[in-house]
Amino acid sequence: MTQLQTMPVTADSLFEQLELAIHEHRIAPGTKLGEDEIGEIYGVSRTTVRAALQSLSHERLVELKRNKGAFVAQPSIKEAREVFEARSLLEPRTAHSAALRMTDEHIENLQRHIDAEHDALHSGDNGRALYLSGKFHIEIAQIADQETIAAFIKQLISRSSLIIALYWQRRSALCESNAHHALMSAFADRDGDRAQELMKSHLVDLITSLDLRNIESSPSSLRDALTR
Repeated sequence: MTQLQTMPVTADSLFEQLELAIHEHRIAPGTKLGEDEIGEIYGVSRTTVRAALQSLSHERLVELKRNKGAFVAQPSIKEAREVFEARSLLEPRTAHSAALRMTDEHIENLQRHIDAEHDALHSGDNGRALYLSGKFHIEIAQIADQETIAAFIKQLISRSSLIIALYWQRRSALCESNAHHALMSAFADRDGDRAQELMKSHLVDLITSLDLRNIESSPSSLRDALTR
C-alpha cells in the first residue's frame, strides 16, 4: 500500500485529501464515509475524521445523516439542472471580463491547466481530468477579479463534479479540448465578446452530455479509493 502521508494528518489536510478524492471521482456519490475506516486508513482519531467530514458537509460534498453516518452527496436531477443554469448565467460574463483583464502570465497559467488536463486524459485518468477542468474554469473566474462571483462559481463547479459523476453519459462531459483551445484563442486576442459566446456554447454542450434521469451510482470500496 502506498504511504498516504509523510507528516501528521490534521482535520484540514484530511478534508483536502477527501475533497480531492471526491472531485477526482475516486469516491462515488452515495459512498458511505465510515469514521472508523477513514481513521484507520489515515491513522487519525475519530475526532479528526468528524471535523473533516463536518467541513465537507459545509461544502455540500458530504451529507451527514442522523444515525446513519456520512455519505458522499448525491445531487438531484433538479439540482443538476439548476447548477448548470446558474453556471450558464455567470460564467459567460466572467469569461468576457477575464478576456479583457488577461495578461501573458494568465495565458501561461491557463495553458498549464489544459496541458495537465490532457496528460490526465491520455493516461486514462478521467476523474483527474475532470478535476483539472474545473480548476481551469475557476482560474478564469479569478482572473476576472470578481471575488463574490468567483466564490459562487467555485461552489457550482464543486457541485458539477458530483453531478457529472452521477449523470455522465458520454466522454465529452470531460471538457473537450477544442472548447478550451477556442477559449484560449479568444483570451489571447483579448476578445471578450467571443470568449463570452464560446463559454456559453461550451456549457450548453456540457449539460447535453449528461443523462438527467433517475439513476444511482455504485459506490466503490472506500479503502481502494483512498489508497490509490
